[in-house]
Amino acid sequence: MPWRDADRAARTRSWVLLAVIIAAAALLAVITYRTTFKLDALRASATFEVTLGLADEKVDRIDRAIVESDDAVVQLGEPSHADDVPRRWRALGARQTPTVSQVVVLDGSEAREIVAFASRVPAPADESFRALLLRRILPDLEIGTLPLAQIKHLHKAYDGAFFLLTYWRAIEALPDGRQAERLVLVRHDLDAIARELLPQVVPDPGSPGPTSRVNVVDDEGHVVFGPPLNKSDLLVAVRFPTTLYAWRLQVAPSSGDELTIQARRRRLGEMALLALSCVVILTGLVVILLANSQERKLHALRADFVANVSHELKTPLSLVRMFGELLMTGRVASDEKRAQYLQIIVRESERLTALIENVLDFARVERGKVAYDFVPGDLAGVVGRAVEACRYRAETEGMRLEVEVPEELPEVVMDERALQLVVINLVENALKYAPGTDVVRVVVAHPPHGRGEDVVTIAVLDRGPGIPAEDRERIFERFYRGKSARGSTVRGSGIGLALVAHIAGAHGGDVEARAGEGGKGAAFVVTLPVFGPKRRRGE
Repeated sequence: MPWRDADRAARTRSWVLLAVIIAAAALLAVITYRTTFKLDALRASATFEVTLGLADEKVDRIDRAIVESDDAVVQLGEPSHADDVPRRWRALGARQTPTVSQVVVLDGSEAREIVAFASRVPAPADESFRALLLRRILPDLEIGTLPLAQIKHLHKAYDGAFFLLTYWRAIEALPDGRQAERLVLVRHDLDAIARELLPQVVPDPGSPGPTSRVNVVDDEGHVVFGPPLNKSDLLVAVRFPTTLYAWRLQVAPSSGDELTIQARRRRLGEMALLALSCVVILTGLVVILLANSQERKLHALRADFVANVSHELKTPLSLVRMFGELLMTGRVASDEKRAQYLQIIVRESERLTALIENVLDFARVERGKVAYDFVPGDLAGVVGRAVEACRYRAETEGMRLEVEVPEELPEVVMDERALQLVVINLVENALKYAPGTDVVRVVVAHPPHGRGEDVVTIAVLDRGPGIPAEDRERIFERFYRGKSARGSTVRGSGIGLALVAHIAGAHGGDVEARAGEGGKGAAFVVTLPVFGPKRRRGE
């Protein structure tokens, strides 16, 4: 069938669309995930570059200051007057060499005797330094391979204390005109460096601000100067290139910990946002698929509805046409037969009218434009007329219609046409789904058994296969057909019971499906208040 082909094509398009959306969502997730970590890497790299530049600048400043002091001392021995360096340096004082504490000149012989010695502040510790110099420090100096006038540095710890020495080879002009080799050593006062140079780049640990995150450590990681720093991913350590090479200057961004925390939070937030986006996409997909599935089901139900309504209309039309043609040919044997045929035509026309009214009323219900004319009326007469409209069909199918109405029945506020449609629909439903049974009963009761309310009930009972318990609530939904109905060849529009439920509700009552008498067959019971719904006429 064309509509089934269209449904199959729509289903195929839906699955293709689903695959495309899932692939797009997966691609978006991968791109977002990779971009997030790339951005974090770029931020970390940029922060590292800035921090490294800051560390290099600080190290260069300290190194340059020490080298400038060395150069100032070297110039005191030119030309060829190395032995005068200590004396001249002492006169120079702390003005140009604030970090120098001692200057020593040794001869070039293997004995390495001290030729000249000067100290900024003479003290007993000078003798200890002399002894340490001759016994332990001199063997560590690279004197044998040192070119003349080239400056070298020694930065090393002795007996737990660090020493920084600058040394170079020089020539001394002797009084007899000869020249002698000299070794000039300059000891830098690390305490003076800590007082004069390091505070320029490493602030007081108690000072506020971002510059407090700089310190100096030795090779073992012990803090030499400055505050301790947390070991974070953004910590940068730079070794002093020429002078204090046994130490490293460490720099961390002022907000390194905060940046790390923020980056972690941002990454978690972006991952959460990505997960939420995927959930939203998948939820949307589920909603789309469910809506699409529901739409396909509704489309199929509507297609079945059109086919079933067409079949329902075809039967009375065929009978009207057949008996009309018989009357038109004049081959009717008697007036009694003619009257019978005319009665059949009238009844089938009424049945046809009822079917069309069903469809029209359902359309009005769907559009919300249905209106009822509530007036007090004779319920027994309404039920009787509805049953008579169905009697011919019952007789042709070999079934009896029995009506039970109490002698005393109050007037009921109702829309007569609508209630007649209710009874016709319920009786037609019983005739359709209970074939082969002998009787369909229509019972009107007031008051209903076991109820003291001022209500009246209309029950239509058959002895057919009955209605499964799981279908008794849903059969009043539009287009829904129970399992037993779907498994049979009986056609139905799927709107009759939905219309019955709507009309009963509009009258302030309800309708329910039950098991029939003795648990056999089916019973549809419509309950109506005697005084009608609490609404104005015409609503």
